[in-house]
Amino acid sequence: MPLFLGKWPKTVLQTSDKESRTDTSREEKTAPEKQGAWTEVTWTKGLCLSPGQDSQSGGHIGPVGKPAPGDQIMWASWWFWPLVAICTADQFRDQAVQIMQDTPAIDGHNDLPWQLLKSFNNQLLDTRANLSSLAHTHTNIPKLKAGFVGGQFWSAYTPCDTQNKDAVKRTLEQIDVIHRMCQLYPETFVCVTNSTGIRQAFQEGKVASLVGVEGGHSIDSSLAVLRALYQLGMRYLTLTHSCNTPWADNWLVDTGTDTAQSQGLSSFGQSVIKEMNRLGVLIDLAHVSVATMKAALQLSKAPVIFSHSSAYQLCQHRRNVPDDVLQLVKQTGSLVMVNFYNDYVSCKAEANLSQVADHLDHIKAVAGAGAVGFGGDFDGVSRLPSGLEDVSKYPDLVAELLRRKWTEAEVRGALADNLLRVFEEVEQVSNHTQAPGEEVIPLTQLEPSCRTQYGYSKSSGKHLQPGALLASLVPLLLCQGLL
Repeated sequence: MPLFLGKWPKTVLQTSDKESRTDTSREEKTAPEKQGAWTEVTWTKGLCLSPGQDSQSGGHIGPVGKPAPGDQIMWASWWFWPLVAICTADQFRDQAVQIMQDTPAIDGHNDLPWQLLKSFNNQLLDTRANLSSLAHTHTNIPKLKAGFVGGQFWSAYTPCDTQNKDAVKRTLEQIDVIHRMCQLYPETFVCVTNSTGIRQAFQEGKVASLVGVEGGHSIDSSLAVLRALYQLGMRYLTLTHSCNTPWADNWLVDTGTDTAQSQGLSSFGQSVIKEMNRLGVLIDLAHVSVATMKAALQLSKAPVIFSHSSAYQLCQHRRNVPDDVLQLVKQTGSLVMVNFYNDYVSCKAEANLSQVADHLDHIKAVAGAGAVGFGGDFDGVSRLPSGLEDVSKYPDLVAELLRRKWTEAEVRGALADNLLRVFEEVEQVSNHTQAPGEEVIPLTQLEPSCRTQYGYSKSSGKHLQPGALLASLVPLLLCQGLL
């Protein structure tokens, strides 16, 4: 239904503070043959007429903000330009929705599985954990549908304090809950492991669900664990979280909070990169130090991603990507999926949608339109920009990019095509006929923990000499608090 349909006359009579009326008595007294003193305008919620189109009669009106030739209108600027802004915004959002119906968003990082662990201990059959009505999260099924999210890397995250303890077990549990999401809600989610699966999910109108393991500590410095996680569906590994691994340095090194141990990547860290290339696992450089970024970008035979990082030039937080690294991103055909966390967007507690678009603009300007993606970090952060409060808001961000004169091809790239290109190149580089890597990290590079030492001992575990047996028990006794 039209919000307003009428003829705007030359004269508007101000009657009182409470009411403003149009002097419609002049309408009937104006001769039809006289050159028009008004034009007919229709405002429809969510829809603006195209120039030259009249919704009622098919008659001609001028472009928005400009009357048709021969029409003489005294436009009241106090109401007209706000209406034009609303109309234009609606047009961009309508265009965004139209684009996203064909090319839905692929988001690089969502921590809903972590929220499911914290709130329900991963018990998805708990009625409160119903993903169709889940409250107090940035993500649920209705919000995903409203946001036209068609692909999601779900984060299998376990905190840094699990390193050298139960990181592998915890990671397996988070991968398991992602698989069970797909099993319990098959009408919405489909777990996929390749670019073809993503495209098929698009056609079926489902959310292509992929596993991203957030933190290299999850492989416990083992190429065998890396391969096992690949078999379970992991398709990207973030080399570090906010802690060093024994083979890669994290972003806190750049702040001086942590000490560099590997100067980027150790020899074993380089073996991890090579094995990820061989398997076809996306290398994720969110959370790593600048030295680690550069080492991985230079070593990898395939493009890499930053699954949830923004532009350092606009917000000088060390979690963000500096311009010299963005140049390497451009040279390698890699991808930066912009994080929406306020602290990485504005470097303040508050931010807005427009500032997120600024980061997308900057990365596009420095690294190219093919280097831009979305990595909202929903349900992994405590503060989100005004206008991007949850996953349903993606069409508003796309509308803002269109308003900034991004082309349709550039928008489709940021939504999905850039990630699909990178994923396909990673798949092409992979080579499962090549022998798996067998490099083992030196025992001296591992922190004392509750781990056993099978394979590192020169003697068989069944026939240890008394001294060797005592030495092997020391870490275990330490773990139990007995020494």
